[in-house]
Amino acid sequence: MPAAPRPLPHRQDLMIAGAGLSSGVLAWALGLHAGGLVLLGGAWTLVPLVVMAGLELLRRSHPRTALWAGTAAITADQLTLGNLATILMFTDLVYAAVVYGTPAAARRIPVATGVVTLAMTFGALAWWRSPEALFVGVLTGLVSFGPATTGALVRNHRDAAETARLRAEQTALLAEMDRGQAVTAERARMARELHDMVANHLSAIAIHATAALSIDDPATTRTALGTIRENSVQGLAEMRRLIGLLRDSGADSEPAAAPTLDGLDALVAQARGNGLDVSLTVTGDTGGLPAPVGLAAYRIVQESLTNALKHAAPGPVEVAVARTGDRVEVRVSSPYGERRGPRAPGSGAGLVGMRERAALLHGTFEAGPGPAATASGGTAWCVRSVLPLEQPETGHHPPQRPLPEGRLPQSRPQEGTPE
Repeated sequence: MPAAPRPLPHRQDLMIAGAGLSSGVLAWALGLHAGGLVLLGGAWTLVPLVVMAGLELLRRSHPRTALWAGTAAITADQLTLGNLATILMFTDLVYAAVVYGTPAAARRIPVATGVVTLAMTFGALAWWRSPEALFVGVLTGLVSFGPATTGALVRNHRDAAETARLRAEQTALLAEMDRGQAVTAERARMARELHDMVANHLSAIAIHATAALSIDDPATTRTALGTIRENSVQGLAEMRRLIGLLRDSGADSEPAAAPTLDGLDALVAQARGNGLDVSLTVTGDTGGLPAPVGLAAYRIVQESLTNALKHAAPGPVEVAVARTGDRVEVRVSSPYGERRGPRAPGSGAGLVGMRERAALLHGTFEAGPGPAATASGGTAWCVRSVLPLEQPETGHHPPQRPLPEGRLPQSRPQEGTPE
């Protein structure tokens, strides 16, 4: 397997190395020296200069190696006449080792250079016993400790900026997720409203249209057409109300009021007009309920009557709404069994919508076959929902409670599942 190609030096590193090498050679040619122990004179000054310029090419890719080799080069420079460009390039290597090195190196290098500076200061004072020895410590600090602390400050600011950028990206991501969830929830709400408002009328239209087509009787056809027209007009009004809810209400218009339990009598009367034998029992004071609770209870009754119209066997349909204490209980039972005559298809969206409405209010919902409550006995399709009037502060839903007759299954096991 061929070795991966080594990355080329950064363009700025090439510029720094070239500028340092050329200025150092020029200073040497002009006889400008930084001073040192001068154990090696002449062109030996150029050796540390060339090494230091080469190490500048590694300041980003291998900062630790460049610093160690640069330390050796600056030490060797002190044995020659000395070159100011070599010293300046070493300070850049110290700075780069902190900025581009590992986090551990960024913490250790300032401490190490500070210790070296103090050691050189006290060592010079002990050796020369003169105040001028303090200049040795100052120069050592300017060459090592100063660039290291500057690099630490730059790195801290860079890390803080990166953290702020990541935090901003996370905030934007969370905002986008919240927006997506809000859009999804709004679409689900619109779907429930559209289904509950229109499905009842369309189901009645489909059933009566099928009856009019299958029964060759002018009176039956005329009655079916009248029912179709009535449901068409009401369905169109409901659609207009939904469109009004979706649009922004203007200054001269008011949003349409949501249905409440006060409209159950009209809802039951409409179901009777569609051919259902419906009885309604209301217990307790259902006026003044919280708007979400009243709307949910109304929609559950409406969807249950729609399912009874589409799927129930002949027989009475019983609707019971009771307010007891801090909750509202809705019960709807319809005959369960084989049905003759036209049947409207179901998709199961109605049960999902009713269950969602109850869950949003931290209530319970159950639907399935069970013993009929009428004196005739038999089996009925029972819908039961309990909606609390006061919503808990936590987002946990209360546990599901079984019906008095026993817990009901969640879906109809035979063909013709209610919608």
